[in-house]
Amino acid sequence: MSTGGRGYAPRALAIPAAIGLAFLILPLTALVARVQWSTFLADVTSEAALSALALSLGTGLIATLLCIVVGVPLALYIARSGPRLAAVLRAAVTVPLVLPPMVGGVALLYLFGRAGWFGGLGLSFSTPAVVLAQTFVALPFLVLAVEGAVRTSGVDYERTAAALGAGRWTILRRITLPLAAPGIVAGVVLCFARAIGEFGATALFAGNRPGVTQTMPLAIYTAFNGAGVTQGAAVALALLLLATAIAVLLLVRGWRPGAAR
Repeated sequence: MSTGGRGYAPRALAIPAAIGLAFLILPLTALVARVQWSTFLADVTSEAALSALALSLGTGLIATLLCIVVGVPLALYIARSGPRLAAVLRAAVTVPLVLPPMVGGVALLYLFGRAGWFGGLGLSFSTPAVVLAQTFVALPFLVLAVEGAVRTSGVDYERTAAALGAGRWTILRRITLPLAAPGIVAGVVLCFARAIGEFGATALFAGNRPGVTQTMPLAIYTAFNGAGVTQGAAVALALLLLATAIAVLLLVRGWRPGAAR
């Protein structure tokens, strides 16, 4: 009997699979259940909530733009490097993904803090510090997504264009980037989502000053520790972050090759 595209995995695996799925979904369901819908609109439109939301979105957008400016060239360089160099560079890019965010905050503090190498710039505990922390943690998502897309597209079309007399910038603009467009869009969306959800590095390097460095994750943390916005607003902001994550997944799925099949 044909199994179609389902393969031949033992049916008993459905039990631990269902437990794993429940472990991921039930906490989010519990979060939604705690939302006070009668005050939801007031919670998310309060001055403190709107300030945290605006700061998160604004700094997240700037951090994403910075990631695009430096991340896309880095991804292209990794994708077109030799195997050994590419492996070293890919490992270096991946380090922020496996580091605890607090460690990233400490590292940024020792680099840009008052006693750091670039302490004279006065970036720590300021809004630009939020952008730097978001860039540090979000950049790997963009680089790895774009690098994978560029590497998968190969070099055949680029070689053909070069043989026909196209210059390097023309090949980049008309061949390489269009072929990698789905990966670039996916990387940008994931990068933005990671930036607005950043907490640990921001808390250590930028602080938690309302209206200056208090982003949505910090406002949520502060509320649940008895300060800042109300807990109702904290839950409402958490729901907004959850909705953003779902939107990100839908956007990434929509831009994946073959997603429309």
